[in-house]
Amino acid sequence: MKAIVYRGEGDIRSENVAEPKLEAPTDAVVRLTGSAICGTDLHFVRQSFKGVKPGTILGHEGVGVVEQVGEHVRNFAPGDRVVICSTIACGSCVYCRAGYYSQCDNANPNGKQAGTAFFGGPEATGPFNGLQAEKARVPFAHIGMVRIPDAVTDDQAILVSDIFPTAYFGAELADIRPGHVVVVLGCGPVGLATILSAHLMSAGRIIAVDHESDRLEKARELGAEIVDFDREDPVETIRALTGGIGPDRVIDAVGIDAEKPGTDREKDKAFAAGNAPKTALDWAVEMLAKAGTLSIIGVYPLEFTTFPIGKAMNKNLTLRMGNCNHRKYVPMLLDLIASGKVDPTRIISQKEPLKAGIDAYKAFDEHEPGWIKVKLEPAEA
Repeated sequence: MKAIVYRGEGDIRSENVAEPKLEAPTDAVVRLTGSAICGTDLHFVRQSFKGVKPGTILGHEGVGVVEQVGEHVRNFAPGDRVVICSTIACGSCVYCRAGYYSQCDNANPNGKQAGTAFFGGPEATGPFNGLQAEKARVPFAHIGMVRIPDAVTDDQAILVSDIFPTAYFGAELADIRPGHVVVVLGCGPVGLATILSAHLMSAGRIIAVDHESDRLEKARELGAEIVDFDREDPVETIRALTGGIGPDRVIDAVGIDAEKPGTDREKDKAFAAGNAPKTALDWAVEMLAKAGTLSIIGVYPLEFTTFPIGKAMNKNLTLRMGNCNHRKYVPMLLDLIASGKVDPTRIISQKEPLKAGIDAYKAFDEHEPGWIKVKLEPAEA
């Protein structure tokens, strides 16, 4: 079968690989009808987040049709249409039972203290082959798959595999209340989905910060006020927009690959790491109102240890962060979509065949105009 395979820094390839098989009674094999490219995948290819083993199939977002189930998977059958949760969880340990699926004790084979297990990630996360392929093995399928309602399309469901749950998780961590002024740093797919989530939580105002004109225009289309950090100082501008007080909540949807104002990506090498990994955090702490809350859902590697703790402490800020507990949110978000209350497909900008995945990665990495969220489709989908 065809798959997108990591071979080293800046080196990904479309390759023929062996089809997955059931390896445990809690496994399923799914024929994928759609996957997607995520900014987190770019962290791995850029090596701003290290540790992916050469030969790993990339991707952690997927929808498809069940082909096989293990004997302990009693809630699905071949032919069921499902969305696959990005993080892997057993559903039985104390953390899963408390809704902390990303901190499952059993999913990560590196041990209980190893942290989140997910598809297509570094060795420390499993490793598990990812979902940018024609088929995938889903461990703990009884909890890691959710049946897609008939009223929900594959295009809608692919966004519920990772970015919409992550965004909603970030908005929930921020403790958004009706009337709050909320700033979203980064208008990539997760940032845009965070705008949708903040609306669902009745935020009074949403201000989105980025420097890509197409992303900012999409943020405005979704109902946010916009700030272009190439044209103005975001801290000073947002203070001016909020009567000198600052926002109640800031959500960092950027992470380690943040860029300095004025960065010209066309002059950088392909898959270049961001040049300002601390910038989003500095801006967040600086602009927040006293006693405000910072929610961090942008990805930072274990090696990153720099944070403006002194300023945060002296402003009495609340800090909340983490990897999304996807399985907690996926059923609820599917129900919201099925009811017509929200439609996340407004974020999808391209649909490309899986065989064109390498070119799609490059266009997404280089922020080519209009390339915001890319769905990949196998030829037979």
